[in-house]
Amino acid sequence: MLTSKFKPKAQDGGTSPDFASIRAGLKRAERRQWWLSFSGVAVTLVLTLGIISFSLAIYVLQRNTWDELNIHVAIHALIGIVLLFVVYVIYQQLQIYRFRMHLVAQDELFYLIGEHADDMIAVVTVDGRRLYNSPSYEKVLGYSAEELEKTSAYEQIHPDDLPAVRAAAQEARTSGVGRRLEYRIRHKNGAWRVLESTASAVRDKEGKVEKLVIVNRDITERRDLERQLVLSQRLEAVGKLSGGIAHDFNNLLGVIIGYTEALQESIRPEDPMRDAIDEIHKAGQRAATLTQQLLAFSRKQVLEPKILDANAIIADMQKMLHRLIGEDIALKFESGAELGSVKADRGQLEQVILNLAVNARDAMPQGGELTISTSNAELTEKDTLQYRYVIPGEYVLLKVSDTGTGMDAQTQSHIFEPFFTTKEKGKGTGLGLATVYGVVKQSEGYIWVDSAVGKGTTFRIYLPRAKGTAQETALEKENTKRTVQAGTILLVEDEESLRKLTRKILADVGYAVLEAGNAEEAIQVATASSGTIDVLLTDVVMPGISGGELAKKLSAEFPHIRVLFMSGYTDGAIEVRGNLKPGLVVLRKPFTRDALLHAIEDAMAARTNEAYGPEAEISIKHPAPAIAD
Repeated sequence: MLTSKFKPKAQDGGTSPDFASIRAGLKRAERRQWWLSFSGVAVTLVLTLGIISFSLAIYVLQRNTWDELNIHVAIHALIGIVLLFVVYVIYQQLQIYRFRMHLVAQDELFYLIGEHADDMIAVVTVDGRRLYNSPSYEKVLGYSAEELEKTSAYEQIHPDDLPAVRAAAQEARTSGVGRRLEYRIRHKNGAWRVLESTASAVRDKEGKVEKLVIVNRDITERRDLERQLVLSQRLEAVGKLSGGIAHDFNNLLGVIIGYTEALQESIRPEDPMRDAIDEIHKAGQRAATLTQQLLAFSRKQVLEPKILDANAIIADMQKMLHRLIGEDIALKFESGAELGSVKADRGQLEQVILNLAVNARDAMPQGGELTISTSNAELTEKDTLQYRYVIPGEYVLLKVSDTGTGMDAQTQSHIFEPFFTTKEKGKGTGLGLATVYGVVKQSEGYIWVDSAVGKGTTFRIYLPRAKGTAQETALEKENTKRTVQAGTILLVEDEESLRKLTRKILADVGYAVLEAGNAEEAIQVATASSGTIDVLLTDVVMPGISGGELAKKLSAEFPHIRVLFMSGYTDGAIEVRGNLKPGLVVLRKPFTRDALLHAIEDAMAARTNEAYGPEAEISIKHPAPAIAD
């Protein structure tokens, strides 16, 4: 007898039309089989009775010849009935065969759906016993059908999600209506996958729920991408805010630092007020470090990328790192052989290493081991399955590992956010890893973290491998007194207090200073000037025309003018994807008096800028990297 195992439902709650026709056909086939069986029994009985009656008439009652002739007619009639029955049987069997072929085709169709569907389909009893699992369970979770049959439907579910799954199953049993649910389930390799599940109830003849048909979809990658997108959007929003604040704050800090330096020169060391002035100056420098970190996180700082050897940089930093992390932490270097070069800003790359070292030191209060290693690496199409934003290619891997306390998943999801810290109040700014994140991203690299509570932390930084030979980085020039050349400087700065201070510093050492509050005013001043303007000292981000556009216009009109930009913030006018255009010189804000004078003297000695005229060197005047925690 053919029976229906499941009862799919249409969207309106009734039986689906296709399945209804199949059920009707099954019932017809069942009726035909019953009728065929009954007919066979009846005909067999009639034939048996006929044979018995004929035998009695011939051999017992000894009938005459005429009667024998009648018996022959009766036998022929019985044979005719048998032949008709045979024809009927053949006809019915053909009908049943055709219908069974239809069922086989339907079964093959359902088999193909079950075998090749990416979604996992399961049928379980109301107490969780598995009745059917589609082959996709093995493809997605790694378990074979035999392994699943030996376990309960709830066994692989994450303990934290199990109550919600049981509650949803109970709701489906009582109401007959399932709802969408997300939960984690353990892969055969131990990893956790996120599933989106819906359940449908299968009722018996009495209307009671006897089975649940469950459809599961693996949404792990989708959830990972959503988290990455949310994190990226959040960091982008905070970065824009931080960059804007840092730009304005730099101008104020420039004024504070500049005037405290002027007071330090005029007040003797033994003066009672000297300590207060020195503390103000230190506070200004610390605040300047914070703004640089904010700009690094927001990826709005101007970088000076060069071809670098990461092994050489780490080797140069060994002594500093030993002093930084203390004697109770063992420092281990693993330099990769034949390591490729990277194109990055050396100062910012050093900042990344220092910040990660500080982070590792604070995670090992009882001591431990810090390992910094480098190697060549390749990101392939396989990596894009886990990180969709990855561009396959050749990279240099910088790995910083510690044996510290480690982090849970919740902490890891916030570590790159600015001002997020797990340290006690007053012991961390929360900008160390945010700075690392910004520098790596602006260098077109990737940073990933692997950590677990009690098992330490590993940061992996992938920087694109660059072609070419690593360049030697020039040492910072010493703070020696310079011979000031006579010259005229056009100072353009929209922040009045900073413009006033800069003009005073330059005028005090003998430069002739023309000043303007914006680009339009600067063009008018330059046009009206009868003398030669030697240097254009201009801010980059200004209302209206930017400093970059101003430099283009004045360089076209005054071919021999040198250009020196003042900025710690890029608006795209003097950079390409965060990197300084060739031939430009930038004095990073907030700058000191000595840094300003050295930059002006270098500009006076240099030839015309390449970006706006022929042949000039590329340079950024900036302070040494500061350690952020």
